[in-house]
Amino acid sequence: MRVRDWDDILQDVAESDADPAGWRAVGGDRRGGIGEDLYLAHPSVGTFQLKTYARNPFEVDGVGTRVARSVDDDLEPLFPGDEDAGGLFGIQQPVEDEETAKKQASRLETVVETHADAPTSPQAMLEDVLDAVDSPAYGPMDFDQHGRPNGVDELADTFAEAERLLDAEFEDVVDDEVQRGFY
Repeated sequence: MRVRDWDDILQDVAESDADPAGWRAVGGDRRGGIGEDLYLAHPSVGTFQLKTYARNPFEVDGVGTRVARSVDDDLEPLFPGDEDAGGLFGIQQPVEDEETAKKQASRLETVVETHADAPTSPQAMLEDVLDAVDSPAYGPMDFDQHGRPNGVDELADTFAEAERLLDAEFEDVVDDEVQRGFY
């Protein structure tokens, strides 16, 4: 298992060529200390674990690793399905050129107009928006900003060795960049 920068893990997710709508996520507060734990999973790609914290409102730092190469019958119930998700997440990459940006903007305009003229749900609209802007990964998410969903604790217990290793690496990142106290 290789611990890497959290951005590198998200880049792997974005470049996976998996069905973009097939991703699932669960996350919440870390068990101890600052930051969040996040697990991303796709049946054909596997499961990734991230530990992150917001250094300020514009910068996030952290570490991550792939903890499983597939999502088996034991892992799948720990992630939300379409019907029981508390929300949606999406990963977006910047467009490469002006022509691509114009095409995405046109598709996005069509999606917004369509949803404005017809009955819709917030989830259906967001899924269509993420599809229109070619999001490489999106899906249902169970995230608790003030606690930990059961799935996060169960995944941490399932991948105890990864949890221990990532916590140690994450603490090094935090200690290098966070000053505790005032002078």
